[in-house]
Amino acid sequence: MKFSTLKRHFKEGARNTWRNGWMTIASIGAVTTTLILVGVFLVLMLNLNHIANELEDDVQIKALIELTAEQSDVDEIEENINNISGIESMDFVTKEEELENLIDSMGEQGQAWGLYEQDNPLNDAFIVKAEDPLETERIASEIEEFDFIYRVNYGQEYVDTLFKFNEYARNVGLVLIAALVFTAIFLISNTIKITILARKKEIGIMKLVGATNNFIRWPFFVEGMLLGILGSIIPIAVILIGYYFLTQNMAILQQFDFVTILDFYPFALQISLIIVGIGASIGVWGSLMSVRKFLKV
Repeated sequence: MKFSTLKRHFKEGARNTWRNGWMTIASIGAVTTTLILVGVFLVLMLNLNHIANELEDDVQIKALIELTAEQSDVDEIEENINNISGIESMDFVTKEEELENLIDSMGEQGQAWGLYEQDNPLNDAFIVKAEDPLETERIASEIEEFDFIYRVNYGQEYVDTLFKFNEYARNVGLVLIAALVFTAIFLISNTIKITILARKKEIGIMKLVGATNNFIRWPFFVEGMLLGILGSIIPIAVILIGYYFLTQNMAILQQFDFVTILDFYPFALQISLIIVGIGASIGVWGSLMSVRKFLKV
């Protein structure tokens, strides 16, 4: 396509957007409302996904070694664990280190455990982390079968609930966003449809003088894209202002160590590009739907 032709299509699309007046304003308003909801759900979903990934990354397997195990037995266990596929890291923790960690974690109440320093009842342990958190249960089951393994802990009930919740939240978020996007496509599609019907006679004349279907369609695609982009400006401003305010007032969330939301930058740039992309895409797709159904030339 020649540059002059492409320039003409963009000029005509922009002119149509201006010419439609209140219909354009109504369409932009509808897209703005929809994109604000889409943006809010995106921010929530991306941050929930970030928190979920951090929680999943913290999942570890603690394999307790029997007190009767000799050093050769411990070495054999270590070799067997290294042979398991999908392991990211493995650390050996002595029972003395375990006792020290327990005392530190309990604060003043933990001082009572200092009485057990000479007769330590705890077990040496291997701390294992899976490359894929979803593989934690499989790896834990394999380790549990080794000789001289007393018990394997990885917070089974907590981990299973966490994985199920994360999957459910992601799926629900995607469905809601998809529903809102299709709503915006429908609104823009109706606006373009009215434009096409209003210019049916003009389109017919263009067709009679030799204009191709693509030549006629392009301005409508541009119009839909402009409606989508213009409708994304206010949502971006609202979401960025709200998110910046949230990042500057994290006192409520800081009481929960596991809650860490995404940094304002580069998240602000990423969410802005996503919203603009969604706006432009639903605009073009809305136009495509209308042209295919109602452009009878």
